[in-house]
Amino acid sequence: MTHTPVQNLPLSHAITIAAQAISEVMSGRSLTQVLEELEPQERPIVQSLTFDTLRRWTRSHALIQQYVPKPPTKEVEHVLAVAITLLLDRTAESKKGYATHTIVNESVTACGEYDATVYAKGLMNAVLRKVSAALDAQGVQRPDQNSPGESFFPPWWMANLRKNYPKSWQAICLQQSQRPPLIVRVNRRANSRDDYAALLAAAQIEAEPVTQVAAIVLHSALAIKEPIPVSSIPGFFNGLVSIQDAGAQLAATLLQPAAGERILDMCAAPGGKAAHLLECADINLVAIDVDQERLKRVSETLSRLRLTSGQTQKVELIVADATRLDWWDKTPFDKIVIDAPCSASGIVSRHPDIPFLRRASDVLELQGRQRNLLAAGWQVLKEGGLLLYITCSIFPEEGKDQADWFLREHQNAVRLNAPGQILPSQTHDGFYYALFKKNGP
Repeated sequence: MTHTPVQNLPLSHAITIAAQAISEVMSGRSLTQVLEELEPQERPIVQSLTFDTLRRWTRSHALIQQYVPKPPTKEVEHVLAVAITLLLDRTAESKKGYATHTIVNESVTACGEYDATVYAKGLMNAVLRKVSAALDAQGVQRPDQNSPGESFFPPWWMANLRKNYPKSWQAICLQQSQRPPLIVRVNRRANSRDDYAALLAAAQIEAEPVTQVAAIVLHSALAIKEPIPVSSIPGFFNGLVSIQDAGAQLAATLLQPAAGERILDMCAAPGGKAAHLLECADINLVAIDVDQERLKRVSETLSRLRLTSGQTQKVELIVADATRLDWWDKTPFDKIVIDAPCSASGIVSRHPDIPFLRRASDVLELQGRQRNLLAAGWQVLKEGGLLLYITCSIFPEEGKDQADWFLREHQNAVRLNAPGQILPSQTHDGFYYALFKKNGP
């Protein structure tokens, strides 16, 4: 579905910022980091433009190659990519998106706002008019979504999917090129899912419960039908809800925290799973992350949800490399969750910059880090305790292969029921879940 993003700044300015953000991604920076540096009024529309431009990258560049006589500079190329994406997103049938003349005029204006592109105003005008005419000529026959052949995934990524998912790789690619749903997790310490759904209805926001993922019942997930800014989500800043993919909400359900248990979150940032555990039971939580700034986000999340230490629960945040164990007080944990660093190949619909940032060699390096975390976690887990291993990856090298390795290396590990590999769908991202019980010393 296409839509006109909510905006508080001129479209030309948004196009300029979006093109510059894409340049940052192409230089190796995370789009999340780039967007965090923007002013609040800039972020919603720039995020929408950059995300859609990356999703339509292959198609927009095929058109650039077709209608631009010689390769443009990177700065001009990125403005063209944003502008052509806006044209692609405008469908005559739905009457949604910006008018063609608005897109052309605002893109030409954007060229004039940036020293590196000011010379290309005439080129921008001519190319966009030609592209618009070509798209209009295709009419209703023009496809509205990427096809696998127009995928923005690099060749090594596509080869991995074809090898491991020969019957479903095309569906995976198509799913990950779509805008994802907005899923919230209701803070059940503050209200029930039904009560919060009623609050949304009163605000004329349509939502429906996500009742299960991978045949596992979810009690707190709601899908908001039309994405809205965080600032417009009722009760968000009062701790009534958090934004969290439905697939990610399986973690607390699988680990089943109980009152009084000592639980370790070894890679806690940004804090969604730690918060969910605390929402479910009065536990003693130790949350570790190697990045101090990211751990601050965990603290902010827990404060917003009113989940800080109190009479019935204790929360300890530690900046450390969890694998080194110099932070450990020698008291074993009842349960451990390891949401391990990974390729993030399962969450591309939410982070379309990932295929542009990852390299094939990253997977092997990440495998080593994942195994180090598993080994360290097993050392600090009590006998009879549970360890939940999670990645937001769809590459078996980071999921099934790691679980198989872990069982070979640890004779006292018993594998319990968990979903294993979950592929992306209309209601959730892609994840891998493996649950182990420590059976003996």
